[in-house]
Amino acid sequence: MSKRLTVPKTYKLYIGGKFPRSESGRIYPVTTAKGAFLANASRASRKDARDAVSAAQAAGRSWAGATPYNRGQVLYRVAEILEGRRAQFIDEISAQTQASASVASAEVDEAIDTWVWYAGWCDKFAQVAGNANPVAGPFFNISLPEPTGVVAIIAPQESALLGLVSAIAPALVTGNSVVAVASQQHPLSAISLSEALATSDVPGGVVNVLTGSPAEIAPWLASHPDVHGLDLVGAGEIDWVELQIAAAETLTRVLGPESAAAAPSLHRIAAFTETKTVWHTKSLL
Repeated sequence: MSKRLTVPKTYKLYIGGKFPRSESGRIYPVTTAKGAFLANASRASRKDARDAVSAAQAAGRSWAGATPYNRGQVLYRVAEILEGRRAQFIDEISAQTQASASVASAEVDEAIDTWVWYAGWCDKFAQVAGNANPVAGPFFNISLPEPTGVVAIIAPQESALLGLVSAIAPALVTGNSVVAVASQQHPLSAISLSEALATSDVPGGVVNVLTGSPAEIAPWLASHPDVHGLDLVGAGEIDWVELQIAAAETLTRVLGPESAAAAPSLHRIAAFTETKTVWHTKSLL
């Protein structure tokens, strides 16, 4: 029997629950650490970034309006799908990074555990971050965390999966929607994560994943008036100070590259929440 030819895959973007090619038609090769060809990935353009923000904005309303318990169940379902595709992620990480199977396996396991950890906080975070405030007079004064809105994320560039999960998951806990720019060097796991999201109960548009050059895409997201939060956790290799300046023009909340955490953190959930305070009179009866 003759040897079969390989069928190279072109990984697409994930926008609005669909997998379009970049409107620019651009792609770039993804290679192993030794330079061997693995696949092609789409190189997102400015219009792709705008489309992703529009999709996130449209989907964010229903996601923010879901009950915290429901969001937790939806996110836990994503973890179940990741567990079922565990072998695929291990193979992809090993191929992209040349890591051993045991190292890749450890990263996948930690990514799944991280996703489960954040899913569990969906219906608990308000009790930790909210409070009843002491006031003078016959009133209740209660403060509660609410989602910021659309959060743009520059994912850690050295990580194939764990860094992306560690940035996306906490933003989703309180009802934010996300536009994430994946690792340029290791994008395959990001699109495979998108495939898991597409087959889960996460509404299309709540998470959008762009591949390509973070240095090219980040300025457009930072200055976009409909982006309400900017996570620069993976922007250490680009001019992130300029990104902060651009974000300031639209009063966008920014989490800098120094925010990278080795373990899941409530700080990352709180980073993209707003505090809403409600006054209510006490009954005189």
